[in-house]
Amino acid sequence: MVMRPWRTGLVFAALLGLWHAAWAILVAIGAAQPLADFILRIHFIDLPFKIAPFDLATAALLVAVTGAIGWVGGVVLAVLWNRLHKAR
Repeated sequence: MVMRPWRTGLVFAALLGLWHAAWAILVAIGAAQPLADFILRIHFIDLPFKIAPFDLATAALLVAVTGAIGWVGGVVLAVLWNRLHKAR
């Protein structure tokens, strides 16, 4: 099976971008702090932190950066996959 690097990168970019867009929505509607508190509590972690107020520019940057990281990761994965399977 051959993986197409560009397409794999787009899939990973979409996954990471959408995941972080969902986080930004949670921040915007005020549900992020209770969720973060719950997740930390069930992992036996007690950290006093506060979710910052929603900012559209910051949310857009978050989604763009994580999408770009996802794309690079997907491309690298596909290239490595193709090279390792070619070597067999």
